[in-house]
Amino acid sequence: MIWSRIVGTGGYLPPKVVTNDDLAKRMDTSDEWIRTRTGIRQRHVADPSQACSDLAAEASRAALAASGVSAAEIDLIIVATATPDYVFPSTACIMQAKLGAKGCAAFDIQAVCSGFVYAVAVADKLIRSGQHRCALVVGSEVYSRILDWSDRGTAVLFGDGAGAAILKADSRPGILGSVLHADGSYADILSVPGNVCGGKIVGSPFLQMDGQAVFKFAVKVLDEVARETLAQCGLTVADVDWLIPHQANVRILEATAKKIGLDRSKLVVTVDRHANTSAASVPLALDLAIRDGRIKPGHKVMLQGVGGGFTWGASLVEM
Repeated sequence: MIWSRIVGTGGYLPPKVVTNDDLAKRMDTSDEWIRTRTGIRQRHVADPSQACSDLAAEASRAALAASGVSAAEIDLIIVATATPDYVFPSTACIMQAKLGAKGCAAFDIQAVCSGFVYAVAVADKLIRSGQHRCALVVGSEVYSRILDWSDRGTAVLFGDGAGAAILKADSRPGILGSVLHADGSYADILSVPGNVCGGKIVGSPFLQMDGQAVFKFAVKVLDEVARETLAQCGLTVADVDWLIPHQANVRILEATAKKIGLDRSKLVVTVDRHANTSAASVPLALDLAIRDGRIKPGHKVMLQGVGGGFTWGASLVEM
């Protein structure tokens, strides 16, 4: 039987750091207000010269180096993003050229904050089908460009960044199981309800969110999808070594771990240092926890995403 395994990860955060105190100088907020409600201390913001594909390429190079895989060995590229370089071509194709990985399949997935989990599930299925053997999966976002920086209810929550993982075919289990869901009837509680038509912006180009509705929905579905994924794998919560949910808000993370019945010590939290980076948040957290030694070979890690759409999903991964 063919399985897929994560053999290397990488992350990239733009050099520019914007602290809560920096934001307090430009809007009605404070470090205490932001920290006590979200757990966020700072976020990274891309330079105007940096595109989503640039961040993705940097994270990908780090993942390639960690895995010992060359760009020429990649036969599948999937980029999860809600903030692509262009309408088309895809960010995956643009990044492919920057990496020098010619000829392999490359496409984007748009599932917002669930994007990386969706992309991992798709890559896993394509590898297990035997059609591909080495996939580069990336979550990359430049949310700073779709924020109304005068709105403290949304602007303080997000940041820019990218995370990547290399998946290779293997005879040993790696991606143990994945579950994906969506419900478009919740589209209005988190969205950017605008588009370009005839050269003009139609609707709003800024992110809008019903924070309380998102919180309640996120905790509910993250608990449900974790249990569904464990049942698919024939395992229990006791088998999980680490939980890496989408890094949106520390309250959501802690409430999710508590509802699942997982000790807080098994929860990976990075939202404090880079805020909500949407599709990049899960791979960034995974990469950090691998590099600092918390996640070790053989550990079982639950990856979870939930975001606008509404979309949600989980993958249970054995490292």
